Amino acid sequence: MRRVLTTAVLAGMFAANSAAFGADEEKVDFDRDVKGIISDNCFKCHGPDDKDRKEDLRLDTREQLFAKRDDHFTVVAGKPGESELFKRIVSDDEFVIMPPPDSGKTLTKKQIEIIRKWIEQGAEWKGHWAYTSVERPAVAKVKRAGFVRNEIDRFVLGSLNRKRVSPAKEADRVTLIRRLSFDLTGLPPTSTEVTDFLADKSDGAYETLVDRLLRSPHFGERMALYWLDQVRFADTAGYHSDNHRDVWLYREYVINSFNQNLPYDQFTIEQLAGDLIPNSTRWQRIASGYNRLIKTTEEGGAQGKEYQAKYDADRVRNIAEVWLASTMGCCECHNHKFDPYTMKDFYSLAAMFGDIQERPVGRQAQTAVPTKEQLAKSQKIDREIAPLRAIMNKQTPELDKSQQRWEASRDVVVAPEPGKQPKKDSKAKTPQPPKDVLPILAIEVGKRSKPQLAKLAAWYRTIAPELASTRQKLAVKENEKKAHQTTIPTTLVSTTGNKRAIRLLPRGNWLDSSGPIMSPAAPEFLPNMKLTGERATRLDFARWLVSQENPLTARVYVNRLWKTAFGEGLVRTLDDFGVQGEVPSHPELLDWLAVEFVESGWNVKHMLKLMVMSGTYRQSSAVSAELRQRDPYNKWLARQNRFRLPAETVRDNALAVSGLLADTIGGRSVKPYQPAGYWMHLNFPKRKWVADTGENQYRRGLYTYIQRTFPHPSLLAFDATSREECTANRSRSNNPLQALVLLNDPTYVEAARVFAERVVREGGKSDAERLQFAYRVCLSRDVHPAEARLLTALLNKHKAQYTADEKAAAELLSVGQRQTPDGMNKAELAAWTSVTRVLLNLHETIVRR
Repeated sequence: MRRVLTTAVLAGMFAANSAAFGADEEKVDFDRDVKGIISDNCFKCHGPDDKDRKEDLRLDTREQLFAKRDDHFTVVAGKPGESELFKRIVSDDEFVIMPPPDSGKTLTKKQIEIIRKWIEQGAEWKGHWAYTSVERPAVAKVKRAGFVRNEIDRFVLGSLNRKRVSPAKEADRVTLIRRLSFDLTGLPPTSTEVTDFLADKSDGAYETLVDRLLRSPHFGERMALYWLDQVRFADTAGYHSDNHRDVWLYREYVINSFNQNLPYDQFTIEQLAGDLIPNSTRWQRIASGYNRLIKTTEEGGAQGKEYQAKYDADRVRNIAEVWLASTMGCCECHNHKFDPYTMKDFYSLAAMFGDIQERPVGRQAQTAVPTKEQLAKSQKIDREIAPLRAIMNKQTPELDKSQQRWEASRDVVVAPEPGKQPKKDSKAKTPQPPKDVLPILAIEVGKRSKPQLAKLAAWYRTIAPELASTRQKLAVKENEKKAHQTTIPTTLVSTTGNKRAIRLLPRGNWLDSSGPIMSPAAPEFLPNMKLTGERATRLDFARWLVSQENPLTARVYVNRLWKTAFGEGLVRTLDDFGVQGEVPSHPELLDWLAVEFVESGWNVKHMLKLMVMSGTYRQSSAVSAELRQRDPYNKWLARQNRFRLPAETVRDNALAVSGLLADTIGGRSVKPYQPAGYWMHLNFPKRKWVADTGENQYRRGLYTYIQRTFPHPSLLAFDATSREECTANRSRSNNPLQALVLLNDPTYVEAARVFAERVVREGGKSDAERLQFAYRVCLSRDVHPAEARLLTALLNKHKAQYTADEKAAAELLSVGQRQTPDGMNKAELAAWTSVTRVLLNLHETIVRR
């Protein structure tokens, strides 16, 4: 192949240097600037996957990138003109240029110049940042130390100083308490909490608020919501008929773990291998239910081998995304095109979970998990039953005689006198022996065998008059036991057993058994796993995940904690730390946080407190026109982020503001209002959504029943997920349907009218006082004069309309289960409901600032 490169092209590229880059610009960074260009455009043919590799050339390893090939070097540090890589990307020869024209890919002038500058600056190579060991970087010395409240700010401010950008000023205190409340509990602050915080002028007021919110039982609910998205928790099986299964106790475990600040390493171990922990507790066994959250099928005729392969693949994908932020799903069929994961890694990881006992097809067996109190009661009932059963099982001489008399009496027939039928009874009723006893009775007494005698005696004791009292007591106790057993919850847990042979499936084809049987192992390119026996177990793997040698787990989780506090991760691709993912906006800060997390004992609350106490967190979300242009996505962290609340929080906020929210923690999933007919296509069997009543109607969105094939439509409108795959980063859409949901969904209409009741009942006598009250409850601030004028006009207009149309007022006030209190003026209440519907629909109401 000809290697043609015109002098004009090279000269033009070199001359572009001064125009494209200033002398004071940052050095080109391989991870940040170069690797993405190469992976996007080159790795398909020159990446990790040996199946599609061309010319036996790899650009993902240092050795090959700088190696000599025939009469040239792919890259010559400091010399773009002698680097074959650079020559190819600037060539004007269609047979030489890379990427080739038929690939559909081409490099932009900016990308070419980045690669030229990288080579010119010495072509510094770094291993992929996510796979390098984590070390605590030095904290930067910075100017403007007044912004700095902890180490986080030094990293952020150092980066801003280099960009000659100043951080935003601190947000006002109302914004701060609302931000903290939503971020740490998922609920708005009450007006009393806001008043108290504003009145506390002490230096420690902010930290006191943070500590109170971290202690709140609602903290666990807020953190659980995000975790359940990742592990794809749902109340149904997923495939085919998508039938119900009880797994709500797993959600309870997650909530409790966050509230109790269970160290994240232990949290990980208990979920992956809680059943393998010596002397495991009830909650550790419940935690192991994580492994059973896969989608399963009950379809008759389904191929067990096919679905077992699906279950294995589901587990591997989820574990890789949740703990490693890695997209291993590709490796079910081929080696990863961009990252160093292989098919061998995929099926070795699947083999790690091959000991879990489950049905490939059919309803999965539920396991009873009694509490200590329930177990004690069961044992007490069993102790009371034992002596009664002992009496019933003991054959005595008295019973032998009684049985002989009974057998002798079987030939006597009690009948009425001829022509008479007193009470229409023709003969006496005697117990009818079962079919397996009747043949024994036909045998002469002396010719019966010992087993036959024992069987007959055992049956007779069930009717013997001498045992009637004992039988009655036993029946009472057994009924008590049955009733008690119905109160014991069941769930799916992991149970270890015979290990299935798991093969590498060529092209992911479950019908192809030609692949080798795999031994359980972690991905080969990552640090070795320590084994406690000859064969790796789930417990070994879980401990490896949270070992200090693993470069991913701590980075992944602190990045997701950062999202909790800032709305975005330091790595924006929260589920992909691979080559195709984004690089960290602040890599030193990410590593500092990861080390701090591990050294703190994997303390989740410590890390969140560190983040929310920082000056970076406390910044205003207001943005200047210049900064919006220079940093539209706020990667520099020169301000806070503003974003719409998650779907469940939008609902919780409306219920909390209205006063309807039930604050019970934990429990079974509940069914709030849902449009009629939404489940009409759920079959095998047909099902009907029956909305809960009472307190269960007003539980937090976290507890809403999740039908995987038909997730709740009101939550879907605000981008809730179906929980079929790991979701580390929900979409945030903005569409007209959301406004229609807020205005017309029964949940929000009822919340608005109950909020209106609060306004009328608690807000004062005048409309102005009530409007002020409504704003303080809903938005934690005073109403602006312009807003007051608009809403007062709306209020007066609707008072007149509903006074003239009592039927319309009654119709509005009838939405929802909550009864309207007697004695309230219906026209006035309906008019105020119109106002509160507007307030619940405001951008400010559903946005965290």
